[in-house]
Amino acid sequence: MFTLKIIIASTRPGRKGPAMAAWIQELASQRSEFTVELLDLAQINLPFMDEPNHPRLQRYEHQHTKDWSATIDAADAFIFVTPEYNHGFPAPLKNALDYLVKEWAYKPVAFVSYGGIAGGTRAVQLLKPVLTSLKMTPLTEAVNIPFFAKYLDDQDGFQADETLTKTAEDMLTELTKWTATLRSMRMA
Repeated sequence: MFTLKIIIASTRPGRKGPAMAAWIQELASQRSEFTVELLDLAQINLPFMDEPNHPRLQRYEHQHTKDWSATIDAADAFIFVTPEYNHGFPAPLKNALDYLVKEWAYKPVAFVSYGGIAGGTRAVQLLKPVLTSLKMTPLTEAVNIPFFAKYLDDQDGFQADETLTKTAEDMLTELTKWTATLRSMRMA
């Protein structure tokens, strides 16, 4: 069984990412291949990078970094749930990524992105070079949700249609394949 961490990238008040994260968490939890944990960057609340040593050295001085390191190191795969902010991804996600190096390496990452007409695709495209520099493997298969507000009910719950659900299932199938492959690389 693989450990899948779903990371909610937005931290701003009124954000809708938790609704989409709950949806993808439910779908992923139905699969026998994954144990799923939801990580909310708003709750984790990492300060702006405050470690004096380069992360590649793993000489962390702050408890929040040691905790973050242990959390990410325990993962086999990730799904980032991210909005698009001004054609990019949220700064808290970049900060969370920059805290670590080795803990991210040789792990696949899939995306649930959301926004207006572009559905968060520009955020994902800008994330990919950052992730590959950390030796992560970004998947091509992704769930992009344009005009995401139309999928929210009166209580801000996410109500995916059949197309989004099928896309998510395909993404999870591909994520399983990459997770198995990359885990064997990490063990070598």
